[in-house]
Amino acid sequence: MLKKGNRVIGFITGNRFKFLEAEIVAKEYGFTLTLLSYPKLEIQATDLRKIVLFSLAELIGRLDNRPIVVEDSGLFIEALKGFPGPYSSYVYKSIGCKGILKLLKDVPPPRRATFRSCVAYHDGSGNILITEGICEGFISTDERGKGGFGFDPIFMPKGSGGRTFAEMSPNEKNRYSHRAKAFRELFSRLM
Repeated sequence: MLKKGNRVIGFITGNRFKFLEAEIVAKEYGFTLTLLSYPKLEIQATDLRKIVLFSLAELIGRLDNRPIVVEDSGLFIEALKGFPGPYSSYVYKSIGCKGILKLLKDVPPPRRATFRSCVAYHDGSGNILITEGICEGFISTDERGKGGFGFDPIFMPKGSGGRTFAEMSPNEKNRYSHRAKAFRELFSRLM
């Protein structure tokens, strides 16, 4: 049984943009996220759930048994058989948006893709809750927008009128975002 009632949760991430997006959602539900920058081990796996569960297990106990959350996400491109998937951060650092667009240069629109997020929460008492969020969309033919991070300049969520995540404010992005969906499910289940 999850221990409820604690409204302050530590979010362990090295990505301040992820934190800011999740913090907006937390406030919608009356929760407070605090940014924790503990070094965490991350396994390489094809399953986001395995990645977050490993990271969470590695951190539990090092943080005075307080509620914590970790998140991992990936961009899964249909024409590339799900690549880069859970390796998105590495691929972004290696070839960036331009590299993905180059890989897709002969693939005509619509170039279907999904962003997926997996959140693992530990209540500080040994109980774990996993939530997931998916955002379906398309890969654009060029980079557009100045906001967001990672692959946001080339990902257009369904229903956005062809706008990329990078062309949206964080509040607008959270209307569609895989991460926002996963955190909304988490916070609604902790109410």
